[in-house]
Amino acid sequence: MVQLHSITELKTRHAELEGLLSVEDHRPHPDEGAMTEMKREKLKIKDLIAGLEG
Repeated sequence: MVQLHSITELKTRHAELEGLLSVEDHRPHPDEGAMTEMKREKLKIKDLIAGLEG
């Protein structure tokens, strides 16, 4: 079941993921699997935000 979130919460989570991706990307050996999952989650959140903002 999908939980409804406020746009502010979604934007906050999106920014958190951006930061985590940046940290992971700058590691000597980034975890590509983790980065892929974070990117997928970020895209889902972006789509949710776009839908809520109309």
